[in-house]
Amino acid sequence: QVQLVESGGGLVQAGGSLRLSCAVSGRTFGVHHLGWFRQAPGKEREFVAIISERSTYTHYGDSVKGRFTISRDRAKNTAYLQMNSLKPEDTAVYYCAAKRDLTNLKIPAQYNYWGQGTQVTVAS
Repeated sequence: QVQLVESGGGLVQAGGSLRLSCAVSGRTFGVHHLGWFRQAPGKEREFVAIISERSTYTHYGDSVKGRFTISRDRAKNTAYLQMNSLKPEDTAVYYCAAKRDLTNLKIPAQYNYWGQGTQVTVAS
């Protein structure tokens, strides 16, 4: 099995920054690409960003472009999401997810593994 564990969430003022981490462990063979989603109360899970296995490709959701940056450290089996210029509408549970290919990036059901989520709250 593959385990994804997120950390780094918390409460921040609008305009502030947070960095989320996603540690990958277990049978990681075949786990290539790491992404982030978020889900606010009463809303559908929303695609945030994805990074390819060798960090050669990244893609972002429209609502976070220019403010969030995804990265990964292959040696540590960890992905990161640097979130700057945070807005109250960024408040959500953020989930790390993994998939084996780079198709259908924005569809949650296309991801093979998920973490438990970490809460991010942005106060106005």
